[in-house]
Amino acid sequence: MLLYDTALAPNAKRVRIFLAEKGISIPTRSVDLLALEQKGEDFRRINPMGAVPALVLDDGEVLTESVAICRYIEWLHPEPPLFGRDAREQAFVEMWQRRMEFSLFLAVAMIFRHTHPKLAAMQQPQLPDYAESLRPRAIWAMRFLDGELSKRPYVAGEAFTIADITAFVSMELTAPAGLAVPDDLPHLARWRQEISARPSAAA
Repeated sequence: MLLYDTALAPNAKRVRIFLAEKGISIPTRSVDLLALEQKGEDFRRINPMGAVPALVLDDGEVLTESVAICRYIEWLHPEPPLFGRDAREQAFVEMWQRRMEFSLFLAVAMIFRHTHPKLAAMQQPQLPDYAESLRPRAIWAMRFLDGELSKRPYVAGEAFTIADITAFVSMELTAPAGLAVPDDLPHLARWRQEISARPSAAA
């Protein structure tokens, strides 16, 4: 297999953290997003949607979308389970993964894409007013998550899962997005510190 990766994209970071948690490595090829390599003809033959990550499988088929790639890796390497062990766990992990993706990750990512000067060529047009309208939603999602993390150690329950990866990558993107994290969220801060200490966070 071959993973098309980049250090700049949060979705690629999700896959790298997932692989690190599994303790496995896959050959990678870096894609230069700032040079718009992902929009070029050569890369579009890999992924016509012009986005990373993209995983070329052993049979030549290409799997894209970060969570889809993680699910495939989970089937190949089920331990440790990052999508839950049984039907109940998997359902709750799926619920929280989607909540984190739609309420937190997308809001922060769109603020980043529509305000950061270095992304102006990638995000056409940049819409600063749209980004500004998402700031309250992102802060609401952080406060919601803080309340949930007062009840349990991880986003979806007692174990680290893909939901934590999505939430962590979202929070790591807040600084580049110019989004100030409220300082009255102690449970979110505790969780973030603990996740940051995991070796996979540096992936």
